[in-house]
Amino acid sequence: MQSDGSIEKYRIDKWLFAARFFKTRSLAADAIERGRVTLNDHRIKPAKVVAVGDMLTIRIGNVQYVIKILALSNKRGSATQAQQLYSETDESRARREMLVARLKAQPEPFFTKGRPTKRDRRVIERFFSSDDEF
Repeated sequence: MQSDGSIEKYRIDKWLFAARFFKTRSLAADAIERGRVTLNDHRIKPAKVVAVGDMLTIRIGNVQYVIKILALSNKRGSATQAQQLYSETDESRARREMLVARLKAQPEPFFTKGRPTKRDRRVIERFFSSDDEF
C-alpha cells in the first residue's frame, strides 16, 4: 500500500494485477492494449500511472466493472487486501448481479459426448420407430 512519503509510480497493469482483476500482469497489459480497460473514460497504455480517485472501467468477458481507486499497490496480496484497493459503484454492482441472474435463468447448453454408442443408436431407433405407429 502507498505511504505518504513515497514517490513510487504505480502502473495501471501492475495495479490491476495487485487488485486481482487479472491472474498475470501480462494478461492485464493485454486487456489494456485491446481497449478493455479505460481510465476516466479514455483508452490508455499499460504503463499509464494511476492515482487515488481515478475511475476505471474494466470489461472481462461479458462482465463490466466500474470502480474507483481507493489505494495504490504494486504487490499482489491476499483477496481481502485487494478488495481494499478499490470500491465498485452501486450501478456497476447492480448491472453485474442482473447479468448473473439472466445467465442463471438460461437453460443449460446441450453437450454430446461424440458419436452415439451402439446402445444410444438402439434407443434412437426405438424412439423414431414408435413415432411411426401413431
